Amino acid sequence: MSPRFARLLRDSRAALFTMLGVLAAIWAVQVANWLDDYRLSYEYGMNSGELTELPDMLTMPLLHFGWDHIEANSWPLFAFGFLAAYRGMKRFLLATVLIVVTSGLTVWFFERPDVVTAGASGVVYGYFGYVVLRGVFDRNLVDTVIGVVVAAVYSYLLLGVLPSAQGVSWLGHLGGLIGGLVGAWLLRDRGDRATGTGSKAAATPAGPGSALLKELDDLGI
Repeated sequence: MSPRFARLLRDSRAALFTMLGVLAAIWAVQVANWLDDYRLSYEYGMNSGELTELPDMLTMPLLHFGWDHIEANSWPLFAFGFLAAYRGMKRFLLATVLIVVTSGLTVWFFERPDVVTAGASGVVYGYFGYVVLRGVFDRNLVDTVIGVVVAAVYSYLLLGVLPSAQGVSWLGHLGGLIGGLVGAWLLRDRGDRATGTGSKAAATPAGPGSALLKELDDLGI
């Protein structure tokens, strides 16, 4: 088994178990939330405008307002999350942080103050954007094909970022999508893993995200 394939297998296994763990955590929170008459969603969802609400961008993706809500988010969260993570957990973790922040800040800045926003759909849209563009920026044929297929099959999701979208947080979707697209560029890989050429040193992703990736490498993550 080649070192590259062994690494891909290891990263894919880590991605699978990570996303299964994320889904398990979200569903466990949903049970507790349901038993508490969804009080958690109203207390720890995102309200706009107040500085004290900013930390709630971290809890917002874990909370939902009903079983239909969490069921609608679970499959695309797992699928897009796995595709975002299968080729490296470090970039996936950094992309996730960026997506959560951009989705949360977009809601915090622009949503009406009387609206409480919760749900993982902003992260879903972020992973969607990240997966669609990652292969292009990495110049990786396999990921480019995956991105084209995902874009073609799930292009209808783009309707969810329009102000006309009813009953959903189009602002959260838009912010997450922007975070995913920007993350695909910031965390791009111009080294030998993408092109098959270059030195080992060149395999480090170029751009502003490279310093963060190096810090994670130094920490052994």
